[in-house]
Amino acid sequence: MITELNAILTIAFRDLTKLLRDRARIAANFIFPTIFIGILGTSLQSNLSNQLPYNFLTFVFTGVVGQTLFQSTASGIISLVEDRQTDFAQELFISPISRYSIVIGKILGETLVSFVQVFGVILFALVFRVPLDLMALLRLFPFFVAISFFGGAFGLMVMANLSEQRSANQIFPFLLFPQYFLAGVFNPIQNLPLPLTIASRLAPMTYAIDLVRSVYYANSPQKPYTTLFPPFLNLAVVTVFFVIFISIGTYLFVRNEKNR
Repeated sequence: MITELNAILTIAFRDLTKLLRDRARIAANFIFPTIFIGILGTSLQSNLSNQLPYNFLTFVFTGVVGQTLFQSTASGIISLVEDRQTDFAQELFISPISRYSIVIGKILGETLVSFVQVFGVILFALVFRVPLDLMALLRLFPFFVAISFFGGAFGLMVMANLSEQRSANQIFPFLLFPQYFLAGVFNPIQNLPLPLTIASRLAPMTYAIDLVRSVYYANSPQKPYTTLFPPFLNLAVVTVFFVIFISIGTYLFVRNEKNR
């Protein structure tokens, strides 16, 4: 157990170190919240302030937090493809550790990366004076781990069968970008046409974002206007999807590495 834990932490620390050394990547991670909280959220809030029963800036902020946790961890798993191309993955596989330890280590490392990014988003929201309930925000932190691991499992399932980083860079955005709208990162999704409602409920990111909002707005009269499901239901769906994604993704990843 000590050997496996040491392997998990070492792999995780490697990914966190790569982020801290890449200043351009850190700066790029703040472009999204700058656009959608600072520009889009502020402009729409001024136009919709008298039409919505909730603060639109706070609504967008909670969506960006859920999206950042999910996408950052999922996108970070793309490094598995890079590791495969540089044969670093093969070096891991000849080490005397469990295959699951390798996968968990990668997801844990990208979870730490996503936490760094979310901390930046929170600071950004404070600078822009987004109305925040700090106690509600503190309640969210235990759920941040679940959402990050959920995103990592989704990324693993998608990336496990890709052999080239170029393919990953082309396919993965195609899977993620539609979920921004289907999951309601910056738009309400309570009343959508039937085809979009079905697509929204099938999008994994929907439950990550709704989990953030259902916990944040749990004690607020704005809850009926900002959330879809109660927290326990969102958490149950996230848990089930995580088990499915991590099982399929790990199986495909291990099988493909053995067949090389």
